[in-house]
Amino acid sequence: MAVTAALGLWAAGAADLPGGSFPRVVAAVVVMAAGGSVALSGNAGELARTHADISALPLSVTLVGALVLGAGFLRPWRHHAVATTRELAGWAGRVALLWAVVLIGLSVLARQSFDIPAADPTGGDIGDVLDSAPRVGFRAEIPLTLVLGLVWLAGVMVLALLVSRGAPLPGRLLRFQESVRPAAFAMVALLLAYVVLGLVIALVVVVTRGHPAETVAVILLGLPNVVWLVFTLGLGASWEGRVTGPFGLPMPQVLDSVLRTPDLSTLNVRTLAEQDGRVWWAVVAAALFTLAAAFLMAARSPARMRAWQHAVHMAVALALTVLTVCLLARISAHYGLSLLGLGDLGGGLGGEVLLRPRLWGALGLAILWGLVTGFLGGLLASRVHRRGQAEPRSSLADDA
Repeated sequence: MAVTAALGLWAAGAADLPGGSFPRVVAAVVVMAAGGSVALSGNAGELARTHADISALPLSVTLVGALVLGAGFLRPWRHHAVATTRELAGWAGRVALLWAVVLIGLSVLARQSFDIPAADPTGGDIGDVLDSAPRVGFRAEIPLTLVLGLVWLAGVMVLALLVSRGAPLPGRLLRFQESVRPAAFAMVALLLAYVVLGLVIALVVVVTRGHPAETVAVILLGLPNVVWLVFTLGLGASWEGRVTGPFGLPMPQVLDSVLRTPDLSTLNVRTLAEQDGRVWWAVVAAALFTLAAAFLMAARSPARMRAWQHAVHMAVALALTVLTVCLLARISAHYGLSLLGLGDLGGGLGGEVLLRPRLWGALGLAILWGLVTGFLGGLLASRVHRRGQAEPRSSLADDA
């Protein structure tokens, strides 16, 4: 996670930050990626105050950490057919203890303050007025980071057990593996397929349009933020948001254009298509990838399951997946300077980036898509040989 964050921040130009603060910024990004809390603070002298807050996840770093930790958690169990609850809990506890130590170390390192020079384009001449250069800093909140980071780790370990067909489960949970594991695996495969597709598109953009540093920064810090958002948009979901000031979304320009309005803007396929008609391909991609995931789920399920059961499993799994994406991909960031309590000063100093889903509509569409694609996937999978399906009697006679 630290390597991914460092490379992404280096591509974004953060290596030039003053005071040798680059390692501290890397630590802060890793803390945020693990679900931790990083608070922003500011100071602008006696007459003014700065205020800032940020709530966002660098999901590229999060994804790398989840894949590595999940694989490491499962590795000792790859040759075990069964495992007791005590054995799994003991191993999970040892991993959690080591992870807690890492989180505390990162949280201690993740703190720094920066001056915004008066000559800086974002500072204007405010420093002359205040006789003090505005400052902004960040600091990881250790107790909250420790709690949230351990919750994130627990989620990763549970998901790893659900996705892996060969990982052992306690006896009491074996009855759930036939319905839960195929759906969990299909949803993880769906999200990873979108990441791979986004990576291919990003590399094509680098070759054809240039801007390699900016594109690499997005890949290493926020590629899942973009592609998983596009996935929900392709399903028909709507988001709302606003972008003001000099800051913007680390995403394709078309998204920033739709959201850069004084009031809240609606972000969906229709509003994006007004800027670029190629956005309609997101609907096609969502349909194909979701149907492929439904087929994969059905093909990994026992042959005795009916098409309507696949539809129900797919609806529940897709709704939970969309809910997860909506919670992880939302962004809220604000920075401003107030003078004598009069609110944000104008100019280029203040800014806001807001992106949040219309959750209930997204979940309803996910259930509908899941029912349709799950039923079709079950019908398609019935034509292929699956686990638990007996060979036809004629084939057995021929083999004899």
